[in-house]
Amino acid sequence: MIMSNKTEDYGKKSVDAHKKYGGKVAIQSKMPLDTQEDLSIAYTPGVAQPCLDISENKELAYDYTSKQNTVAVVSDGSAVLGLGNIGPEASMPVMEGKAVLFKKFANVDAVPIVLSSQNTEEIITAVKMIAPTFGGINLEDISAPRCFEIEQRLKEELDIPVMHDDQHGTAVVTLAGMINALKVSGKKFEDLKVVINGAGAAGMAIIHLLREVGVKQIIMCDSRGIIHKERGDLTDVKERVANITNEAQLKGKLKDAVKDTDVFIGVSVPGVLTPDMVRSMNNDPIIFAMANPIPEIMPAEATQAGARIIATGRSDFPNQINNVLAFPGIFRGLLDARASKLTNKMYIAAAYAIANVVAEPNEDKIIPGPFDKGVAEAVAAAVRDTAVSD
Repeated sequence: MIMSNKTEDYGKKSVDAHKKYGGKVAIQSKMPLDTQEDLSIAYTPGVAQPCLDISENKELAYDYTSKQNTVAVVSDGSAVLGLGNIGPEASMPVMEGKAVLFKKFANVDAVPIVLSSQNTEEIITAVKMIAPTFGGINLEDISAPRCFEIEQRLKEELDIPVMHDDQHGTAVVTLAGMINALKVSGKKFEDLKVVINGAGAAGMAIIHLLREVGVKQIIMCDSRGIIHKERGDLTDVKERVANITNEAQLKGKLKDAVKDTDVFIGVSVPGVLTPDMVRSMNNDPIIFAMANPIPEIMPAEATQAGARIIATGRSDFPNQINNVLAFPGIFRGLLDARASKLTNKMYIAAAYAIANVVAEPNEDKIIPGPFDKGVAEAVAAAVRDTAVSD
């Protein structure tokens, strides 16, 4: 793939910045350590008493330690951004980046942790072993289908919330954009015909959230075409998808799936949606083309073909579907509520909170920008209130 001059320029600037600062995160003390008495309170002999208190009541770890405001950002480096399986060391700049986004947007302390294993059981064991340190676990850039089992098992076996951001962060922000896209277009969730192209982590999570808000007609496509029950090459995960989508058992390729639909959601590869496919959709189609850095269709092409609303994953076009709108606020709310689990109700509450930040949605503004005020606070409040009410 040929990168633009602008992308190359940012790459050089990023390398220079990483060299200059030696990474993006650091640890600093909250307590004073200027006198002998300070040392006696922060460490021995004083520290023995909070240790003894926690040994009798583990919940006090939330009151006495950084557990109350700390999450782990965990990756095995197997599915990093658009870079693929580059390994743990190479994934560290991204994990550090997630950590500083947590701090900037929601004042959550996040620790980047990369694991030198891509074995499902080893990753589950490693995360369980470090879990007592943290108030939540953010799984990041772990490839499908392993990511599904890893997240599910950890959710079942840990007493702190676990979220694979590539799945649920993307799904939440996509749903937020859809909420406002429907306000603009006048369409309703229950009437939509939706095509999702890309059967990876994000696509699977989007299906489940759309079904939760009332979308009944969904077709998913992978690189081989429409997923249906009679295909003989489906993984266990895709078999489950076949059982909850494509009720008419339509067969064929993406062009067959897109015809007479209202919404295209792409979490796949560049250039797969053609103008002719857009023209074959229903009136005022909604296009979420989120492949990065090159979307499934460029916005200008989609507009010329009749698309009413277009969203991408890029910051240089309107309506960027950016996970930073979701994950900092979600974990802020979870930590504030001392929640032990994450639920679809919380994800949906987060999506509506993001959508409601945009007071008057229009074709070029269905989603807030990353630096719009109040996003993380609104998401945190919605998640916290939902967690407490549950």
